[in-house]
Amino acid sequence: MFANYLIGLREGLEASLVVCILVAYLVKTGRRDKLPPVWAGVGIAAGISLAFGAVLQYGSTQLTFEAQEALGGTLSLVAVGLVTWMVFWMRGAARSLKSELHGKVDQALSVGTGALVATAFLAVGREGLETSLFVWAAVQATGSGASPLIGAVLGLLTAVVLGWLFYRGALRINLSKFFTWTGAMLVVVAAGVLAYGFHDLQEARWLPGLADRAFDVSGAIPPDSWYGTLLKGVFNFQPDPTVLQVVAWTLYVVPVLALFLAPQRAARRPGKAGGAGDAQAGTAAPQESGTR
Repeated sequence: MFANYLIGLREGLEASLVVCILVAYLVKTGRRDKLPPVWAGVGIAAGISLAFGAVLQYGSTQLTFEAQEALGGTLSLVAVGLVTWMVFWMRGAARSLKSELHGKVDQALSVGTGALVATAFLAVGREGLETSLFVWAAVQATGSGASPLIGAVLGLLTAVVLGWLFYRGALRINLSKFFTWTGAMLVVVAAGVLAYGFHDLQEARWLPGLADRAFDVSGAIPPDSWYGTLLKGVFNFQPDPTVLQVVAWTLYVVPVLALFLAPQRAARRPGKAGGAGDAQAGTAAPQESGTR
C-alpha cells in the first residue's frame, strides 16, 4: 500500500501544483472568469485517466493467461520508462515550473478559451495517465487486491489537500528536496515493477529462464507472512526471483539512482540558497493570491 500511496502522492502533488499555479495566476491577474475552462480541462483529464485505468483492469481479464502476462509485462516496462522519465524531468523542471506555466497560460489566453482548456488538460492529463498505468502495473505485481488502490487513492487525496494548502499559503516546503527524496524512492519501487514485468514476460514465454532461480528465501520470508506482505507491497519483493529478474533489478536501480542523485549533490554547491528560494518560488504565487 505504501508504494502506491507514494505514487499517488508524488503524481498527485505534481498535478495539484500545476492547478494551483494556474488558478493563482488567473486570480492574481484579475481573470477569474477564465477559471471554469481550467477546471473543465482538469475534470476531462481526471475522467480520461480513470477510464484508462478501467480499460486496463477490465480489458485484460478477457485475455488468455499468457496474453495477460504478456500485456502486464509489456505495460510494466512502459510504466517504468514513464516514471523514470518523470522523476528526472520533475527534478529539473521544479524550479522553472511556475514561469513556464505562466507563459503557457498567457499564450492560451491570447488564443481563446479552448486553448486554456487544452493547457489545463495536458498539464494534468499526463500525470493522470502515468498514475493509472503505474498503479495498474504495481497492482498486477503485488496481486494484493484492493489494498494498492486504497493506497493510491489516499496518496491522491493527500496531494489534493497539500495543493489546497499551497494555494492558501499555509504550507511551504522545499520542493527540490521533496521531489529528490520521493523520486529516489520511486526509482526503487520502479525497479520492483521492472523485475516483476520481466517475470510476467517469462511466464508468457516471451523470455527464457523461468525455472532459473537466483535464490529462494521463502523459508525465512514466507510470502504470506506480515513482513513478507509488507516487503512485497512496498518494494515488490519476491522471495524466489529468477536470475533475469535480479539482473534486471540491479542493472536498473544502480545506474538510475546514481544518475538521479549525483547531479543534485553537485548542484548544491554554487546556489544552495538560491536553489531553496527557487523551490519556494513555486508556491509564492498561491500565497499572494490567498492574501489578495
